[in-house]
Amino acid sequence: MDNQTLLQYFHWYFNEDEKLWVKAANDAQFLKETGITGVWLPPAYKSNSGGTSVGYDPYDLFDLGEFDQKGTVETKYGSKTAYQEAIKVLQGKGIAVIADVVFNHKAGGDELEKVQVRAVNPDNRLEFTSDVFEIEAWTRFTFKGRGGKYSQFVWDHNCFSGIDWAHDLEETSIYSIQNDYGDGWEDVPSGELGNYDYLMFNDIEFRNPEVRQEMKNWGEWYYETCGMQGFRLDAVKHISTSFLNEWLDHMQERFDNRFFIVAENWNIEDVTELQRYLEITEGRMQLFDSMLHQNLYLASTQGNEYDLSQIFNDTLVQSHPLLSVTFVDNHDSQPLQSLESYVEFWFRPLAYALILLREQGIPCVFYPDLYGAKYKDKNEADEEVEVELIGLPMLAEMIGIRKNLAYGEQRDYFDHANCVGWTRAGIEEKAASGIAVLMSNGEAGVKVMEMGEANAGRQMKDVIGGRTEEITLDEKGSAEFYCNAGSVSVWTLLS
Repeated sequence: MDNQTLLQYFHWYFNEDEKLWVKAANDAQFLKETGITGVWLPPAYKSNSGGTSVGYDPYDLFDLGEFDQKGTVETKYGSKTAYQEAIKVLQGKGIAVIADVVFNHKAGGDELEKVQVRAVNPDNRLEFTSDVFEIEAWTRFTFKGRGGKYSQFVWDHNCFSGIDWAHDLEETSIYSIQNDYGDGWEDVPSGELGNYDYLMFNDIEFRNPEVRQEMKNWGEWYYETCGMQGFRLDAVKHISTSFLNEWLDHMQERFDNRFFIVAENWNIEDVTELQRYLEITEGRMQLFDSMLHQNLYLASTQGNEYDLSQIFNDTLVQSHPLLSVTFVDNHDSQPLQSLESYVEFWFRPLAYALILLREQGIPCVFYPDLYGAKYKDKNEADEEVEVELIGLPMLAEMIGIRKNLAYGEQRDYFDHANCVGWTRAGIEEKAASGIAVLMSNGEAGVKVMEMGEANAGRQMKDVIGGRTEEITLDEKGSAEFYCNAGSVSVWTLLS
């Protein structure tokens, strides 16, 4: 089986003239030839921000750009028909489509309701700061533009556990809703801020069995309508794990299909939180390795003061390689976003080598690194800033090396703070497979590494890092490998 490589096929500020669904279909052949095996597409349903929404303020999950709601028929990315066509074309090229699912909240209610609430301390949501009182809140969702097509379910205050806006008081706060299914917050994985059930907008109440059933009904409809092969689950540390386990089991059993599931549980401080989540979900899903992302970011900012030999320490891919999806950056960490921690440009080739060319983990490439991006937004000082992210010229070649050559036994040489490397011995089934990777965050590097006796006497050349010499492996398949200062070299076998 070929190595898997995912692509996050969007970024927060996607602003190209060609709609994303159309572009994805047109790019399918290029992605196949590059070596992409799976594409993560952004949320496809109608959101509160209408035609400008990235998709994380979901309004109507049953509207995939089909109905006139929130001031638009199409979403930012295109129409329902174009979305279905993109999935069909991509999968026809052997590229799995992973659909983004935002279960945590809904936004943009259609009608006000009188709701009983208690205010909470935002820094400790377990601390109530008021007695029960009544507010008017946008907690009733009727989806009049859809007119009951696909689902007649109406959401009301019993479908939500919290909200952040009292319409009649014109006040922003975090309010715990008093509904028929529980007093206070749900049991969720994250204990940050006391209990991190509430994230934003109208927080969905999964203790309500009607809500759980509606989500199952939607999941069935979504798959039957679009036929995606997997799901990316957003913000899972804020969501009832029992519900997600139940929903995933339902989908697997209903369709007798082993969907590819990857979840976002953003944590950059404690890998045990990610490990614990894998335990309670019992292998149902993989997780993005946010801990590795943080290490890559720190390595890029600290230069030669960072100890490269420790870069995989306290990461998920180190402890759970088969359940880790590795990444360099994503839409949350890109410049001008709330979790901005963008890996500096000089280190990005090294970072991609660390996720693409090793045995452990499934790597996910970020759209701007393949295509580039240019956009404007305001920074924390409320100043408009223009950002240009330059695509990495060697990235497509690295993906191709992963697809064709990065196989076989892996030997690691993480024995120096500023110069590390590894080799892959290759396999018979992949002609000319086998690579050696050496990188340095300081001066030019040199290291003796072994490719295995089966490669004895063969010659190798650097195809990424600019080294011009060719090297010959000795009778043990070993040689001195080189890389330039602050760079990575990828050595491949000459046929």
